Amino acid sequence: MNTLCRVGQIHSSRGNTCFSCPNIHTKCAASLSQAVRQVGASRHKHTLPDLTYDYGALEPHISAEIMQLHHSKHHATYVNNLNVTEEKYQEALAKRDVTAQVALQPALRFNGGGHINHTIFWTNLSPNGGGEPQGELMEAIKRDFGSFQKMKEKMSAATVAVQGSGWGWLGYSKETGRLCIAACGNQDPLQGTTGLIPLLGIDVWEHAYYLQYKNVRPDYVKAIWNVINWENVSERLQTAKNVCCRINHLVGKNTMLHLQIEAHFELYLSDSASQI
Repeated sequence: MNTLCRVGQIHSSRGNTCFSCPNIHTKCAASLSQAVRQVGASRHKHTLPDLTYDYGALEPHISAEIMQLHHSKHHATYVNNLNVTEEKYQEALAKRDVTAQVALQPALRFNGGGHINHTIFWTNLSPNGGGEPQGELMEAIKRDFGSFQKMKEKMSAATVAVQGSGWGWLGYSKETGRLCIAACGNQDPLQGTTGLIPLLGIDVWEHAYYLQYKNVRPDYVKAIWNVINWENVSERLQTAKNVCCRINHLVGKNTMLHLQIEAHFELYLSDSASQI
């Protein structure tokens, strides 16, 4: 059971219903506030996630060689460097060395973002992917972009246009409840950069495609739509909506608690979405 479910006792594995609990604005709010303070301390070292498919499973759209290097080398490096940087940061905190804390921020952002982004990316892909999404996700796409084709065109254009290295994203706005397209440079994480909750990411660092597509990034972006795991994207949308609903229901109008949760929202979202 995820953190939010432990706190509010409102577990709903896939449905979009928010269940209340007794004395919600006292017991639950107090527990949630405590969880915000404690959840970071309970985390273990980051690890490289296993793939649910073989390196060659996405061929001919993404080669086995690219997948092997991308996952076992590039992503693994982000994970290792993130763990090292976090250890240094904890030491700096213990020593109250503000200068060292500030100096470590770029490495935390880069390696932390690389780990977050790639962890999402692998689940966004599937050898049985492609085609079009169904259900609520498709309805949201039509509402916010006019059609699935228009969304693909807009996201492809934004992704191809990334200068240098970066990512193209389909995200969910917890403020408006709508889908949005955004691009982030380097390994900047979508949520930490824009506030949007990531649903679908396309990696346009050269290591994601150059061995196969050379410098023709548009061909890679066109091909990757054939292996998009729309079931995973749909699950991420549902999880994002559920978590937003749970937080709003638990917190109500408690502004201070809203600010605390906002600072840790990505942590709660990843905990809630860990089953995806």
